[in-house]
Amino acid sequence: MGFPTLLYVSAVFLTLSSVSNACPPSDRAALLAFKAALHEPYLGIFNSWTGTDCCHNWYGVSCDPETQRVADINLRGESEDPLFQKAHRTGYMTGTISPAICKLTRLSSLTIADWKGISGTIPPCIASLPFLRIIDLIGNQLTGEIPTDIGRLSRLSVLNVADNQLSGTIPRSLTNLSSLMHLDLRSNKISGTIPTNFGKLRMLSRALLSKNKLNGLIPYSISYIYRLSDIDLSLNQLSGPIPASLGKMAVLATLNLDGNQMTGTIPPTLINSRISILNLSRNGLEGYIPDAFGPRSYFTVMDLSYNKLKGRIPKSISSATYIGHLDVSHNHLCGPIPAGSPFDHLEASSFTYNDCLCGKPLRPC
Repeated sequence: MGFPTLLYVSAVFLTLSSVSNACPPSDRAALLAFKAALHEPYLGIFNSWTGTDCCHNWYGVSCDPETQRVADINLRGESEDPLFQKAHRTGYMTGTISPAICKLTRLSSLTIADWKGISGTIPPCIASLPFLRIIDLIGNQLTGEIPTDIGRLSRLSVLNVADNQLSGTIPRSLTNLSSLMHLDLRSNKISGTIPTNFGKLRMLSRALLSKNKLNGLIPYSISYIYRLSDIDLSLNQLSGPIPASLGKMAVLATLNLDGNQMTGTIPPTLINSRISILNLSRNGLEGYIPDAFGPRSYFTVMDLSYNKLKGRIPKSISSATYIGHLDVSHNHLCGPIPAGSPFDHLEASSFTYNDCLCGKPLRPC
């Protein structure tokens, strides 16, 4: 082989290898269609989306090193990136999420978070992306419903659509997300009930559903989720009793049920449990504060205010290992406030607006 021929073969080889290291034209076209549906006027985050190789130096885009297919889109409107620090501002973007995103068939994570102005719906075809592990669309103006077939995403571990304008109900297929660990639907307009088989989400560690329009009962099956450490169902329209089984959960540390229409009594299991933040305020709970405190009772926050609780503050509360913030105001409690810890550091506002509580920090008995 002559020298010119060798040069030609080498040039062809280099061209082929550089092409094989670039993203496929179909992925690039999908990204450009996605970009075309968005408008970002201040930071210029899409200025780097030029040239044929979307796998290198396209802001927020990462590819699988083996397949060179687009694997991650990570666009956050609140970031420590120098681009943001230089502009001295957080991000703002308008437009919609184009269904062209669904042509990125190897997509593993989709983060389009905290842009404040992105509207329109979540493309239903997103449920056909089999490799998706993360969907994070928090902090936009998205409307419509969570895609009906979301439960097809067997690898999904994070679903965060908080702080949008989503409506409709929780899709029944959602409980098929067998890998889901983090569910955040806070601050939307989602209505209907929590699926009765919610307990199928056996990998779930955080269930954050506050500030929606959810009604009906708290499903008993939620207590089957062994790994669940954080339940926030506050500021909804949930009713009925608090399942006693919640107090028997192995790692549950935070239970926020405030601002609902819960009735019945406080289950004693919640008082002598692993829960450290317990907020049951602004409900219709009746009966007595359970006399079930003991060494396992360790509360950084216990808020029972704005209910219909009666009787005395139980003496066993003095045997709790720790109670940081306690609020039993706006009830029908009576009798002396126990002396000593934890009451010696609490202010009068923790006890006001009851029928006849007395003793420090209120008036003497």
